[in-house]
Amino acid sequence: MGFLLLFLFLSITYQSLYGYFWTACIAILCLNVISLSVSHYVYDLSALYDFNWLDIPETIQKVININAGFDETSVILGKMLMASELIVLDFYDPLIHTEVSIKRARKAYPAFPGTRSVTSDNLQLEENSADKIFVILSAHEIRNKEERISFFKELKRIVKPSGQIFIVEHLRDEANFLAYSIGFLHFYSKSTWVKVFQAAELKIQNEIKITPFISTFILEKNGNTF
Repeated sequence: MGFLLLFLFLSITYQSLYGYFWTACIAILCLNVISLSVSHYVYDLSALYDFNWLDIPETIQKVININAGFDETSVILGKMLMASELIVLDFYDPLIHTEVSIKRARKAYPAFPGTRSVTSDNLQLEENSADKIFVILSAHEIRNKEERISFFKELKRIVKPSGQIFIVEHLRDEANFLAYSIGFLHFYSKSTWVKVFQAAELKIQNEIKITPFISTFILEKNGNTF
């Protein structure tokens, strides 16, 4: 906003800049409309939160859902998997995870009842205890590379040998650049995620494109990623 006000002042002072000012305003407006439209499609209209893209038996014993302070999925998973034990973990640390959007979301949306506060490198669960682990649109909030690797090593530690880990993320790719312009830099590329999985000794069992803007990596223990 400050940039636009400065540009407006200069365009009034220097009439030759006036047309460029309105061009910039229209361009910014168009980018915001595109970004909001894509977000509405992804979060409200797509199958992301329907979980129809999952093939999970209703009889699994323990499900872990991990968030970074903003949780829209635990209620849905709880209704889908009523026969399972659902444990919800929140690794948000205000001293480390300083994104303003997370702080706003935490104030606007209450935590799921029974949510446990943990740290990204200590999830406070027993080894080989989880059948399914969900990390939905939250792993990218861990901005430090070593912390991300430690987090995924924790996921490996607590998942059963036959269990699965579902990582749902936007990627730093062409589709998200077109949708969010420079905002796509907040996400990580597929190659970056693959390196993290490799460092944690997790294998990509499958990759699902829920929409052109969202990818789900289904991970399992051991082996090397492709």
